[in-house]
Amino acid sequence: MARKVSLPHWLRVALPPAAVALAVLAAWYLGSYVLIDADRRFLLPPPHEVVRIGFLDPVNLAELLAGLRLTAEVAVTGLVIAAVTGLVLAVLMSRARWLERSIYPYAVLLQTVPILALVPLFGFWFGFGFPSRVLTCVLIALFPVTANALFGLRSVDPALHDLFTLHQAGRWTRLWKLQLPSALPAILTGLRISAGAAVIGAIVGDFFFQQGPAGLGQLIYVYPRRLQSEMLFAAVLLASAFGLLVFWFFGVVARAATAWHDSQQHEPAPAVRR
Repeated sequence: MARKVSLPHWLRVALPPAAVALAVLAAWYLGSYVLIDADRRFLLPPPHEVVRIGFLDPVNLAELLAGLRLTAEVAVTGLVIAAVTGLVLAVLMSRARWLERSIYPYAVLLQTVPILALVPLFGFWFGFGFPSRVLTCVLIALFPVTANALFGLRSVDPALHDLFTLHQAGRWTRLWKLQLPSALPAILTGLRISAGAAVIGAIVGDFFFQQGPAGLGQLIYVYPRRLQSEMLFAAVLLASAFGLLVFWFFGVVARAATAWHDSQQHEPAPAVRR
């Protein structure tokens, strides 16, 4: 009987997304060269033209990287504010049920209100520069970290609570040595989701608030008006790559920080010898 060939782990992980990427690239070329006439190809420029004009031209690349830097500053600032605020709110709500009943419905309401309906108000109240961009980022990124942190703080093993009660641990000792360590995987999962949302919020803020240096959102707004379709696609690709990088980074951080936790233990049970 023929032996079953086993692919390396990294290859099994990389093959599915690589296959999807190749399929998307083939569909892109098909749309650009087959489905669209040559005189209208500016509507869907081929990938190699996007790379040549957007990333290989030094002037255009410098403009894109400057926009990426500003968008990253907004996203990181908004994420830090959202993470600190969300964690504080989650701790407060986990300590008192009446606070949860008072605050959590408004957190849910803030999540359900379309952010685009609030963005014009931010411009009126705080101007059309950096603060409004950061505020947009915070509001989009706040709920995931708050909800996940609260879930983690409330999901501690009751037996461990009983053990801390047996040792007469105080409220703060219980919080620092039991609840926060036990809730860390949920907190980091929420932070990972909020990080991706922060990138979206930064680009939305750039798109609407255009005072000061241009971020990626502002460039995405400007390029169609200049009929620079290659630069538009390059900006969209760069924004997508940045979002994926942020999501991947926080995933690595979460796995490294919670390697000790039961949820990360995937060791198979040892085989029983007969």
